[in-house]
Amino acid sequence: MSPAEEERSLPLPERWPRASKFALSACAAAVAELVTFPLDLTKTRLQIQGEAAVRRDGAAAGQAVPYRGMLRTAAGIAQEEGVGKLWQGATPAVYRHIVYTGVRMVTYEHLRDSVLGRAEGESFPLWKAVVGGMSAGAIGQFIASPTDLVKVQMQMEGKRKLEGKPLRFRGVHHAFLKILSEGGIRGLWAGWVPNVQRAALVNMGDLTTYDSVKHFLLLNTPLVDNSVTHSVSSACSGLVAAVLGTPADVVKTRIMNQPRDKQGRGLLYKSSMDCLIQTVQGEGFMSLYKGFIPTWMRMAPWSLVFWLTYEQIRRMCGVSSF
Repeated sequence: MSPAEEERSLPLPERWPRASKFALSACAAAVAELVTFPLDLTKTRLQIQGEAAVRRDGAAAGQAVPYRGMLRTAAGIAQEEGVGKLWQGATPAVYRHIVYTGVRMVTYEHLRDSVLGRAEGESFPLWKAVVGGMSAGAIGQFIASPTDLVKVQMQMEGKRKLEGKPLRFRGVHHAFLKILSEGGIRGLWAGWVPNVQRAALVNMGDLTTYDSVKHFLLLNTPLVDNSVTHSVSSACSGLVAAVLGTPADVVKTRIMNQPRDKQGRGLLYKSSMDCLIQTVQGEGFMSLYKGFIPTWMRMAPWSLVFWLTYEQIRRMCGVSSF
């Protein structure tokens, strides 16, 4: 058998390992995103409510929506806009996770195994896991930032309708085209700085915590590489990711949702630091944790669904455990 024929006879995961891992992680992320998306929508609405810069600039038209908390916000969306609106913006969210999760997972494994040099069966220094997790999250989020921008803006369409404002988009593709026509290529990456900052922090909590906890348990406890170990590791990663990522997520959401001029420049905030300062001065430090409960309640099941699905898909397809 010639080398070319021998290569063609190999399973797909062995012929194209990175492409296979990208596809597997994207599938697992899509499942997790659809299951937990209503909590993401609730979180976004909570982060926008009571925005000090909007009150100051008089940008809000109509009656202000009161701060109602997580459960009442979710129930209000279902009652006032319809149950289906709990998944408004889900399509660009799935697009985003296909790109974002696929890139971050492949990048992290490459950095961990080839660049940072983790040896099989040995402990991995925490600082290396932090560097790998933050780098992978930042790279993945930068590439996926336009899809995140569309998701955030579409999630706010129902609120605009209730306030008597005209809807901005007819659908996902119209949203992409409109943002591109109004702000150019640069407009598609509006808010990318806090977006990347958030992703780096979230992945320091998610990837770093999951990988570190999982391998600590395997090396230091009687637990084996199974669903129990994956569940414990994902529970820890979801909590740490929510604590580290929520302040940057609030800033990211507000910058992405703000009105813009014809050059694509924000009318409320000059930068992520300006948004951070205005938010803390106008609403207090704890406003940076608006939406924390739905963020955590989403990240915990998201991490659980994603990691369990991902690990099982890898095993079914003959790819080694993460």
